Order: sequence, then C-alpha cells, then structure tokens
Amino acid sequence: MIGAFMRYHNGMFVDQVTIYCKAGDGGPGSCSFRREAHVPRGGPDGGDGGRGGHVIIEADENVSSLVHLVGVRHWNADNGEPGHPTLKGGRMGEDTVIRVPPGTIIRDAGRGFILKDLIEHGERIIIAKAGEGGRGNVKFMSSTNRAPREFGPGEAGEQRDVVLELKVIADVGLIGKPNAGKSTLLSRLSRATPEIANYPFTTKYPNLGIVRVGQERQFVLADIPGLIEGAHAGVGLGHEFLKHVERTKMFIHLVEPDPDDQTDPIENYLNIREELRLYDEELSLRPEIICVTKCELADADALAELLQEQVGRPVLKISSVAGKGLPQLLQQTIKLLDELQQPV
Repeated sequence: MIGAFMRYHNGMFVDQVTIYCKAGDGGPGSCSFRREAHVPRGGPDGGDGGRGGHVIIEADENVSSLVHLVGVRHWNADNGEPGHPTLKGGRMGEDTVIRVPPGTIIRDAGRGFILKDLIEHGERIIIAKAGEGGRGNVKFMSSTNRAPREFGPGEAGEQRDVVLELKVIADVGLIGKPNAGKSTLLSRLSRATPEIANYPFTTKYPNLGIVRVGQERQFVLADIPGLIEGAHAGVGLGHEFLKHVERTKMFIHLVEPDPDDQTDPIENYLNIREELRLYDEELSLRPEIICVTKCELADADALAELLQEQVGRPVLKISSVAGKGLPQLLQQTIKLLDELQQPV
C-alpha cells in the first residue's frame, strides 16, 4: 500500500520548476576520398554526420514530484558524431529523457502557452528537437563535380526554457475550511501520514493517499490545503488549493460543527462553494459528498439537519477519531465514482 507519496525539498513541496533544454547538434559530414591501391579512380566516400539527441519529457507513474529537477537547471542531449570515411555515418547522439509525474503541464517559459499536458503514464513530448547530421561529400557528387570537397556542417539542436507545473491527479479531493479534519480523515482511510495539528493551515501542500476498499477496489484521495474567502483571487493558500482540485473527479466536503474561529459552519460551507464557482464554474458542478465532521460533538446533529435543509440532499455525519460513519462514506464514494465512469 502507498501512503503519502508527494516528495519535498528542504521541507517544501515542489510542484513547479523552470528548466533549460538543449538538443544535440548534428555531426558534420565527412570530406573523404578513397585511397586504395587496387582502385585506380578513387572517388568521394565521406559519410554523413550523426543526428543529435532529442530532449524528451515523459510521464512516469513511478515519479511522484518534481523535486529531482531542483538544482538541475540545464538538460542537454548528446551531439551527433562526425561522419567517417568509407561511407560510414557518424553515431547518433543519445536522447535525454526527463521523467515527470503524470499530471505535469509543460509551458513555454517565454510565451506562456501550453506545449503538452502529460496525463497518462508513458505520454511523452520532444521538447527540443535534435539537429540533423550534415551530409558527407559523397552526397555532393554530380556529373560535373566528380571530386566534391563540400560537406554539410550539421544542424544545431533546438533550445528552449520550459516551465513544468504539477497538478495533483486524484479521484477524490477533500475540501473544507482549515481544521475541518481533512488530514485526520486521510490518515484514517489510507496509510498516508500528513502533518496534523490544531492550528490553521497545518496542511500547506497536497497530501495523497491510496484508499483500499475490500480486495479489488481502490481510489486516490487528496487532502488539499484549507480554503478561505478570497482564495479564487489568490488570498491565503488560494491558488495552491484551487489548482490542485482541478483534476479531481469529485469532492468530499468536510464541515466542522464548532470552528475555533467561531464562524458559522453553514456560511463556511457556502463560502467554499462560492470560491469554487468564482475560480472555475465547472468545479462547482462536480459531484460532492457533504460530511459533518466530529459528530461526537453536541452541535453536530443540529448542524447536519440544518445543512441538509439548506442543500436539499443527504448529509453524512462522521468522526475520523472514533471511526463513526466511515464505512458509509466509503460506500457512497465508491458508488459515485462508479457512476462517473459509466458512459453518458
């Protein structure tokens, strides 16, 4: 079983890096002539230069973060070898393959447009194309030029700066105010070990865990940083939160009955829904399971009833510490995920 598999660098979650990629140059062609005693009329025999190596970015499900790219700014592929006599071509340069997690978006650093969105394992893109090898002098021979001394110099490989941005891919996203109990729930349902404490923004970066249901079923659950009013405009951890919910299929929305800041729980729920809508209308339309957390508290039952009247659909009551309501939550989550996979 996999627990939290996001990686960190010096305590920081790495989800964006900028790198410089330089493809290999093509090798020059050879200018050569046959010099053999038994060949009285030796002609040109210079081989072509080898193609340089591409710089390729590939999605690999065994890579969990961009942390391995931190501190490695330049990624260069090999140059092609020069051509050789006796029509022997130069060796091609080795490609350089940069492996990134699925969910990595590749942008041109200068212009900002998206070059590729690598979602599935094995997807790849040539981010810097290699230069072709130069032609040997044999390729320049003609009826009027029987001993050409021209040869191709080889093309230069492409070079570019790119921004790699990782957006979490998870089946289910845990959303709610800070201290709503998201990290505790993740730790109970999976073997993930997120930091848990009784102060706002304990979770500063996404935590992922794999939740297994029985022998056959599993899904990826993401504990997303807490959301506050104004997040759609970048307030607090707003964009850090919202960019990572974009790829989740559904939400489990946790509502705390007795917030430490004395705010109204129903207003908290409505505010978060509004932040989702303001950031991206489509996010507010995704399926959602609403849970009142810490159901052992006195105000939990009343809140569940009021919230159910407000939204017009069932509201679950759970306790991650006591384990209450968790089997029902898992059943509803699996059912909803199954419905989402069915063709429309």
